[in-house]
Amino acid sequence: MSSLEINKVLGEMRALQARVAPLGTARSEATAAPAQDFASLMKSSVERVANMQNQAQSLAAAYESGDKSVDLTKVMLEVQKAGLAFRAMTEVRNKLVDAYREVMNMQV
Repeated sequence: MSSLEINKVLGEMRALQARVAPLGTARSEATAAPAQDFASLMKSSVERVANMQNQAQSLAAAYESGDKSVDLTKVMLEVQKAGLAFRAMTEVRNKLVDAYREVMNMQV
């Protein structure tokens, strides 16, 4: 995936997040929550992706077992969202590894 495609996907994800967020909870940068350290931010991101995957897997299992309350459309959407979130997280990891390698190869 090229960096242009990654930026496009990230932009679409941000636009979707802005549309989904309730109007009352939108905050400006000045009133945003205190900054988190990088490790806790990464940990929470990985946990969110894992939760999305677990939810999609449980919905798929419920549909496969014949639960009439589970809609196939919802199952497919959740599976696709979990897959997209995982791919985005993988791309972020790859960029971080590339940046780390570049920093380690710098001449001091």
